[in-house]
Amino acid sequence: MRSERLQKYMARAGVASRRKCEEMIVAGRVRVNGEVVTALGTKVIPGRDVVEVDGRPVDPPRRLVYYILNKPKGVISSVSDPRGRPTVVDLVNSPHRIYPVGRLDYDSEGLVLLTNDGELTYKLTHPACEVDKVYEVLVSGVPSESKLDILRRGVRLEDGLTAPARVRVLGSVPGGCILEVCIHEGRNRQVRRMMAAVGHEVRALKRVALGPLRLGDLKAGEYRQLSPAEVRRLKGSLRGGKAR
Repeated sequence: MRSERLQKYMARAGVASRRKCEEMIVAGRVRVNGEVVTALGTKVIPGRDVVEVDGRPVDPPRRLVYYILNKPKGVISSVSDPRGRPTVVDLVNSPHRIYPVGRLDYDSEGLVLLTNDGELTYKLTHPACEVDKVYEVLVSGVPSESKLDILRRGVRLEDGLTAPARVRVLGSVPGGCILEVCIHEGRNRQVRRMMAAVGHEVRALKRVALGPLRLGDLKAGEYRQLSPAEVRRLKGSLRGGKAR
């Protein structure tokens, strides 16, 4: 029987992303065959070893599922919220334990992917994969070409220089304009901070694409399952080829 790393097994079982599973292991929340383990190099044999998280047994999912949601503003991109605010998981009626891939700000809207595929989540959120995220951004004022060039070269933020973004003006509105911004990093409130750095306040922000996935005509709060072809395209779009 083939063994696999504990954090990979947990992620595949839909516990959380692989990175979050590693945090759980280090925090002493995981037992293997009744013993607490904290070493990230621990390996288990599926079907033979008993894995528990916070005292609850972990079993690999029988089926991997993938949902695309149009997250409304005022919803948390998380599994739960200690303040009782609605979460993206609350909006998706699924018999499986799922979690969001990455985050979208509380006051932003648009495309969120939810799944129980821990391996895909790990790859999609790993910086080396450079998955494009496309946003439609309503800003105050109209950025000059020189400011757009700054965004395209990289903006100096408090946590370092951003990677170059693809930016274009989609149209004008009273007192501002709508930009299309494409980035592949996942820093906290990154687009809002980038726009603030060049002197333009973000009035509304909507994610419309993640890799090859498009939000399409989903209304706020609506969701649907990805087709097998969409899942294949998503995995095939990862840097270095298909997810393994």
